[in-house]
Amino acid sequence: MKKKNDFISYIIIILVVVLIRTFLITPIRVVGSSMDKTLKAGEILLLEKVDKNYKRYDIVVIKEGRERIIKRIIGMPGESIKIIEGIIYINGEAIDDKYASSYTENFNLSKFDLEVIPEDSYFVLGDNRIVSKDSRILGPIKKSQIQGKAIYRIWPFNKFGDLND
Repeated sequence: MKKKNDFISYIIIILVVVLIRTFLITPIRVVGSSMDKTLKAGEILLLEKVDKNYKRYDIVVIKEGRERIIKRIIGMPGESIKIIEGIIYINGEAIDDKYASSYTENFNLSKFDLEVIPEDSYFVLGDNRIVSKDSRILGPIKKSQIQGKAIYRIWPFNKFGDLND
């Protein structure tokens, strides 16, 4: 009888872990250098999957084809965005681009035959703009492509903490 109870306990634990990782929170490893200096390749983050109320500057994980990419939300639904001589303009106003670690080339949404970001989409950029494959290439990212928001860095331990600081 004890073996049966132990077996059932293990099955319940496994189910709870699978449910948490599938629907609530899961670890994700940073690949590549498109988010340098904020994030480095090999770091491990916690991806929160429940809160779908994304804000400007949130770091999100996006399903792009067969890969997952990590980017920062810059433009919100309904906004116009232009990049002129390295300065990002949203609705005609320059924003404080404190996360960029490299020069941002000129860009206009008209490249995608758009004047504003569609209502179900976001404009995302990597912090290392020179190497980043982001909305300047992919176009606005649909909300349905966003798998969640990166909230904590858990590896390496000396950088452990909230990513929203």
